[in-house]
Amino acid sequence: MRSLLSKNQPAKLQVLSRYVKVNALLAIIAAVLGLWALQILFSYLAELDALTDSYTMSDALKYILYRSPYFLEEFIPTGALLGAVVGLGLLANKSELIVMRASGISVYRIVGWVLQPALVFVLLALAINQFVLPHTNQLANEINSEGSSSLVTSVRGYWTVQPRFKTVTGNASNTADTPNVQPDGSDILYIDYADVQGNIGAVKRWHLDNNGHLQTAIHAEGGKYIGRQPVNTASAKPSEQYRYEWQLSNMTKLIINQGFNTTQAKSSSDTLSLPFAPESVYLLTRQAEDLSLTQLYAHRQFMRQQGQRSLTHELAFWQKLLSPLSILSLVIVACSFVFGSLRTHSLGLRIVVALLFGLLFSYIQDLVGFVSLATGFSPLLMVLLPIIASTILGGYLLKKQM
Repeated sequence: MRSLLSKNQPAKLQVLSRYVKVNALLAIIAAVLGLWALQILFSYLAELDALTDSYTMSDALKYILYRSPYFLEEFIPTGALLGAVVGLGLLANKSELIVMRASGISVYRIVGWVLQPALVFVLLALAINQFVLPHTNQLANEINSEGSSSLVTSVRGYWTVQPRFKTVTGNASNTADTPNVQPDGSDILYIDYADVQGNIGAVKRWHLDNNGHLQTAIHAEGGKYIGRQPVNTASAKPSEQYRYEWQLSNMTKLIINQGFNTTQAKSSSDTLSLPFAPESVYLLTRQAEDLSLTQLYAHRQFMRQQGQRSLTHELAFWQKLLSPLSILSLVIVACSFVFGSLRTHSLGLRIVVALLFGLLFSYIQDLVGFVSLATGFSPLLMVLLPIIASTILGGYLLKKQM
C-alpha cells in the first residue's frame, strides 16, 4: 500500500503544481492588466489638459496608445508582486496552503511553483523592451513633440560642439598659393531626431568666431543621408577617417554683422558633415528610455570609442538588463507576505501591503538612479542594491516560516 502511494505521489504533485501555477498566472495577468488599464486612463485624462488646435483629442488618444507598451512594461514588476499575493492569498483563505504544508510540501517548493508563471512576464518585459518600445515611443514622440522651428529648443535630441577650420591660400610673405589651414571658431550643432534610414529632423547650427562672438545661425527643416567622404588625415580613430554627409533641406540662415545688424537668407539645400555614421546619429538623438537593450549596449560601446560616457544611458541599460531579477525578487517578497500571515491578516490587508511595498521598491529604484547620476557612482551597483535588499528580505521572511 505504501509503495502504491509513493508511486502516485509524483503525479499528485504534478497536478498540485499545475493548480498553483494556474492560480498564480491568472492572478498576475489580472493585476497587470488592471494596473495597465488604470495608467492608460489616467494618462489620457492628463493629456486632455494639453489640448490645442494642433493637438486634438484624437491625437492625444493616439499618443496614449503608442505609449501603452511603455506603461505595460513599467507595471509588470508591481503587477507580478500584486498577482502573487492575490493568487496565494486566495489559496490561503481556503486553507489550501495549510493543507499543502501539512502534507509535507515545503514553502520553497510552493514559491518555486509561483516563480514559474512570473518567468512568463519576465520574457514579456524583455520582448517589449527589445522589439516594441523603440518603435512605439518614436511614434508617440512624433505626435506629441513640440514645434522644432521655435527659437528656444528643448534639451532633447543631440547637441555637440564642432571646431571649424578654414583654408587660406597665399599671404604677404609667400607669393605661392600654399594652402594654410587656420582655426575658424566653432559650431554649436543641434539635431532634433534621426531614424535608422539616415533621415534627420530639424537641424540648428550656431557659428561662433575665435573670440566666441555669434556670427551665423542656421535652421533646416530636415536632412537626408547622402554618403561618406574620406578625410585626408592620419587620425588614429577609425571614426575620424570618414566624414558622413547629409543634404539639408529648407534652410534659413541668419547672418549677424557688426553692430548687431542682421540679414536673413533662405536656401533650398546645404551640406552637413559629421564624423560618425547614421546609426550612431540615431542612437545619440534618442532618449535612453526609447532605446532597446541592444541599442543601449551599442550606444555604450560608441561612447567608449569616443572617450565619453553617458550615465543616463548606462543606468537605463542596467535597469532593463536586470529587470527580470527585479520581478523575481518582488515575487519572493510577495510569497513571504502570504506565508507570514495565513491566519492573522485578511487578503485585503495583504494586497495593500504588497502595493505599498511595490511602490516603495519603485521609488527606491528611482532614488538610487538619481544618486548614481548625481554622484557618478556605478550604475550597475546602484541598480543591484534594491534587488539584493528585496531578495534578502523575502528570503529572511520565508525562512522564519520554516
